[in-house]
Order: sequence, then C-alpha cells, then structure tokens
Amino acid sequence: MIKLYDTKLRRKVGFTPLEQGKVSMYVCGPTVYNRIHIGNARTFISFDTIRRYFIWRGFDVTYVQNVTDVDDKIITRAAQEGRTAAEVAAEYTQAFIDDMHAAGVMDPDVRPKATEEIDAMLDLVQQLVDGDHAYEVDGDVYFDVRSYDGYGQLSGRDVEEAESGHRTLRADGQGLEDRKRHEADFALWKAAKPGEPAWDSPWGPGRPGWHIECSAMSHKYLGLPFDIHGGGADLVFPHHENERAQSEAACGCTFANHWMHSGMLQVNSEKMSKSLGNFLLLHEVLETTRPAALRMLMLQTHYRSPLDFSVERLDEADAALTRIENALKNIDWLASNATDGAPDVLDSVSLRALATDAHEDFMSAMDDDFNAPAALGAIFTLVGEVNTMVADKSLSVADAEAAVAARNTIAELLGVLGVDVDAAAAEASADYPLEVIALAEQLAGYGGSDAEEAVEALLEARARARAEKDWGTADGVRDGLAGLGFVIEDTPQGARVSYEG
Repeated sequence: MIKLYDTKLRRKVGFTPLEQGKVSMYVCGPTVYNRIHIGNARTFISFDTIRRYFIWRGFDVTYVQNVTDVDDKIITRAAQEGRTAAEVAAEYTQAFIDDMHAAGVMDPDVRPKATEEIDAMLDLVQQLVDGDHAYEVDGDVYFDVRSYDGYGQLSGRDVEEAESGHRTLRADGQGLEDRKRHEADFALWKAAKPGEPAWDSPWGPGRPGWHIECSAMSHKYLGLPFDIHGGGADLVFPHHENERAQSEAACGCTFANHWMHSGMLQVNSEKMSKSLGNFLLLHEVLETTRPAALRMLMLQTHYRSPLDFSVERLDEADAALTRIENALKNIDWLASNATDGAPDVLDSVSLRALATDAHEDFMSAMDDDFNAPAALGAIFTLVGEVNTMVADKSLSVADAEAAVAARNTIAELLGVLGVDVDAAAAEASADYPLEVIALAEQLAGYGGSDAEEAVEALLEARARARAEKDWGTADGVRDGLAGLGFVIEDTPQGARVSYEG
C-alpha cells in the first residue's frame, strides 16, 4: 500500500482512494505576475513526480492545477508597466506553461483560470453568506472564521492566535481589520477599486479573494471530497487553512481527504530573496542546465524536506546523470556488438535477479511517502552492479539480452521519476559541434547534416583505414575528433567515442 504524509494528521497514513483505481489531485498553481523561480519549480516537479508514480502504479489520475490570473500583484505590475492586468496575466501564463514544458513537467488534465470561473466563485460566496459563515461590509465579503469549528486544524494554529496578515489602511486611516468581526476573517469578495478588473456580484462590482478560487475550482472539476490537495509548505497557512474552512463550512463535508506539502528551497543554505542576490528564475537556470539534471538534484532530497540548491550540487547531479547515461550507452554498445556463438561470460540469472530487486526496492521506497532519494539509491545500486558485471567483456547474444533487460529497468525506473534518460542522452549528443559534419565530409565522404551520424561515419572511416594500414587517415580522424572534444577508446569490440566538449 502507498503511504503518504498527511499535513493535517501530521503523520503517514495508508492511501485509499475515494474511487478504486482512481486518484483526484488538486495542486495550487502560479499567480502569473512574473516568471516562476526555482522554489516554485521545486513544488511543481515534486507533485509531477508523485503524479507520475501513481500513474505507473496503475491509477487513473485526474490532476487539476489552477492559474491565478487576477491578483493584487498582477494589478500592481500592470499599473507599473502601463498595461492591463489581462495582458500581464496572459504573458506570464504562457511563460509558466513554457517553463513547465522546458522542465519536463506534464500538463495538468485541467488548468482553470480564475477569471474564467467567477460564476462558480460567486455561487460559493453566496452559499457561505446564506449559511451565516460570511458577511458583507461596504461591498467586501468576509469569511467568519469563528463560524467554522475546524479552523486551524490544518496548520495547527488556534483561531484566537491567528493573524490575518499585514494591516492595510483605508484612505481615512482606519484599518480594514477594524471592519471585521475577527482579525483572522479573510476576504471572499473584494469591492472594486478604480482602474481594477471587476465583475458584477450581489454585493456590487468587485473581484474574488485569493482563497475562494481554489475552493470553487477544485469543487467544480473534482467534486467533494477529492483525494489529495497539494502545494508548497508556504501555502499551509493562510491559503490552505482558509480554503479548507470555507469549503467545509459551505458543504458540511470533507473538502480534501489528504493534504500534502513540499518543503522549501534555499540557495547556498540561505533563504532565496532578491535582497541577497540569490533569487533564481527557473528559465534562467535552464539556460545553462539540462532539465533532467535539475530534476535529479531535486529528487535527491525528499519532497517534504528543505532543499539546498547550489551550482555545485547541480553540477554533481549532472555528473550523476552522465554516469547513468554512459552506463546505458555502454550496454547498448556491447549489445550491438554481441557475437553469435561467443561464450556466455555473464551470470544472466543473477543479473536478472538484480534488476528485479532494484524494481522492488524502488517501489518500496516510493510507496513510503514517495521517497525519491531512496528510489534513486536503488537505481544507482543496479547501475553499479551492472557496470561491474559487464566491464571489459565481450557479450554473447544471451548475455546481451540479460544486460539490455537490466538497462531497460534502469531507464524505466528513471522515467517514473520524470527523468527520460534516453532523451537526456540524445539531448547531450545534440550538443555535438557542427564542425564535426565538415570533418566527416572531408575525411569520410559524409554528405549528410546530422552531427551524430557524422561521428559514426568518421569511426567507420577510421576502422577501414586501420584495416588497410592507412595510418595517416586513421590518425587524421583521431586527431580531428580530439580537436573537437571527442575521445576515442579502442576496445577488442571496436572503437568507442565519447564527447567531453
């Protein structure tokens, strides 16, 4: 059984879906006033991994992630740039989608936008007003936290100690909190201000509060209750606490069966902030880093634990990924050069057993609250054992079949974590310098335009030259490749090439 850590219960619990074989997940999405930073990315990659694992385990997953496209920060940025809030939101919504694609994060099944779900929010606010859980003051509508007995259970805060946030003053100097019945009461609907986006409502023109949108959209697209509500640890209070309160007050039922939260991200052991100069946007990091390497870094820390990001750790993650890629390339190369009638040199039974053990250890780790670091450990153990078994050997066809089966297990398990190692390797080969094409045309008569094919043509030309004792041509190929950053290794099975840049 899969176990997960439930934030509300503060312990691991066995996961039993509301509907057998299906999982309903709602994960809070971005407020689109800027490009997302790597702390945001950590949350989205964590829940993408959890979603992928559920799918691999055979569940039919419905994954909903909203876009907050009306908010104070969006309005402020629009005013600063002389644009409409809608224009700012549209730009950064697309930027978010592009960033997620670049990071290898799957699209949600439903991506509702707040501005397109106003009617559902108005219905929920009206329901709360009718049930005496909310009240109107001068066009604003507030949720009465003391009307809901369970307020504070998710975050562990007592309602009398809860703080509503920064105090905001009206033009006459009176605090907005002075208009509330309790300081922790929060806005469900905000009265319109000049120049801001607004929609008609029973309480006058205005716009929704932040918390109400997720309650309305999760209910609309998943029903109540649903299985899992997720997000970053920074959302536990007040956002998720308020979501839960207003939703359960309205329906008189459970909102989400389980609450899951990812840990915060630091940069070089410090809180990420613009003032410290360590505020890193995802798209900037991906300009110099392979997405698979970034994911490897994030997988090395349990999703609930704080993650310390650094360039050094990112380089180490990239090196670890390269070691796996090289191991798989080695197996592929040995398998392609396997010989009929060659003696069996591998213990194929043991090799297949090692792959089975890795598969079971991986699943055991991920079943235990999605313990990706331990799951990666199972993969690395298999990689090391396979490397040792096939080192400096020529494989028979039977040996090759067992080695390839182990290789495919490695690739499959990494894929479950969202690391497409074959695509990552192909991406690395795509970095081959284009000058190698001209070299292949000159020395091997190659007439194509693919750098990887050009390298193969050069290796074939070198092999022919060596067989014909044309040492000048053979050395010319070797030296030409070396000058472009390639290293040739001669083995009993033939020449192998690697690119070191």
